[in-house]
Amino acid sequence: MLILLLSMAFAFLTTFFIAPYFMQFLRVGGVVGLDLHKRDRPKLPTSGGTCVAIGLLAGLLAYIGLTTFVEGPMPGTTDLLAVISSVLIIMFVGFLDDLNVKARAVVTKEGLDIRVGFPQWAKPLLTLPAAVPLMVVNAGTTMMFIPFVGQVNFGILYPLLLVPIGVIGASNAVNLLAGFNGSESGMGLVYLLGLGVFALAKGNFAAAIFLTAFAAVAGFIKFNWYPAKFLPGDSLTYLLGAVVASGAIVGNMEKIALIAMLPFGFEFLLKLRSRFKASSLGKLRNDGKLDPPYGRNIYSITHAIMNIRPLTEKQVTIILMAIEVVFVAIAVANVI
Repeated sequence: MLILLLSMAFAFLTTFFIAPYFMQFLRVGGVVGLDLHKRDRPKLPTSGGTCVAIGLLAGLLAYIGLTTFVEGPMPGTTDLLAVISSVLIIMFVGFLDDLNVKARAVVTKEGLDIRVGFPQWAKPLLTLPAAVPLMVVNAGTTMMFIPFVGQVNFGILYPLLLVPIGVIGASNAVNLLAGFNGSESGMGLVYLLGLGVFALAKGNFAAAIFLTAFAAVAGFIKFNWYPAKFLPGDSLTYLLGAVVASGAIVGNMEKIALIAMLPFGFEFLLKLRSRFKASSLGKLRNDGKLDPPYGRNIYSITHAIMNIRPLTEKQVTIILMAIEVVFVAIAVANVI
């Protein structure tokens, strides 16, 4: 337990102390994004996922190193190194997407200036390489529980089909529900902590993945909380999805992870109604609150929230975090 706490401290402190330097570096390099829910739409450094990835890397390597030298060779080292590889690959893809965002902007008929990176159809293909490290080490177990069916042995289809589907699906789903100060990192704190505490209670070594990632995100959220000074970018949303998918795979926690991430599944279905042309953003009013951008047409969970009544950006973020708390609780209760 002490080693895990030390590893979490490494992850938190690394992210917290390097974030200001990354902010300056990215701003000077022109890697910036518009904070669209502010009246003056300030340009803020983006791609905060790079800091979180480095913090996570520091934490997990500390966990592996301390465990190895204090307690001896640990089981699951290969899987943890595969997770690190997957996370770094997908962070790099997200960083490239953040770089590409400068070149592409779309002004919708509702008047929203939406910054976009790679085309939506390309993103699943670009995130596929992140699944390869988990596939080649044959991470996880091929036995899975299917509702109304029972235990099913997927055999070779598990690493070759289900693993890439899980990584691609989770990383792209998290990327769909974004755009509010603190929403991506705030929701990430909720599901990473929930999954991590559950894994720890069960003696599952995947707790190291989830809780170290939680600590890294906790080191970042100070800079991303309203009013944000640092935007997360696709490098963070892709990374968070990959962490959940890879942790669930190596820890055999697919069921609880799937339930905990259901809000992002609902977001996918809502975005599908618009053929992925709608954003999650709101329309800024003169009083600083947000109206749903498409009237009564709901293409995002955030649209449904704003249809209840106009809310501030911070209020929308807090409600999204509360929704995630409910689904994490449902996931834990369902599994227990």
